[in-house]
Amino acid sequence: MQNECKCNCNTADDPRYVELKAYIDSVKGNEGIAMSVLQEAQTIFGYLPLEVQKFISQNIDVPLAELYGVSTFYSQFTLTPRGKHHIGICLGTACYVRGAQKLVDKFVAELKIAVGETTEDGLFTLDATRCLGCCGLAPVIMIDEDVYGKLDDVDAIPGILDKYRG
Repeated sequence: MQNECKCNCNTADDPRYVELKAYIDSVKGNEGIAMSVLQEAQTIFGYLPLEVQKFISQNIDVPLAELYGVSTFYSQFTLTPRGKHHIGICLGTACYVRGAQKLVDKFVAELKIAVGETTEDGLFTLDATRCLGCCGLAPVIMIDEDVYGKLDDVDAIPGILDKYRG
């Protein structure tokens, strides 16, 4: 692939850009491709750094400011690297009144990161969410696609984390 990008990124040396360019070429000409290209880029790169957004902007002729606006508006996108495992602690009303803050405090202590951060080893990202739609199981957390409900015992958290560490 010829380096067509003017954003100082090393597209020729990075197979992820080749993959993204192939995707862009496959959807080029369709209306409203920005969202799907951003989703594909996040799948490929794991997040949407500015260099990737510049590459997309130049290849789909959408202003960088517009892509950045979409990337920061929708919670599915992230501009920073995320951990291998995503932990979402529900802070919706039912979970909160049933002790979700204790879960937050325990995860923060166990992982030694704040909400919104990723562990140094890149294994976990910790986020607070609103409703996960499992109010009858409150308090609830999700790790990747796994739901843990009725998590009243914060002492169970180290064991849960161990399942993802190995």
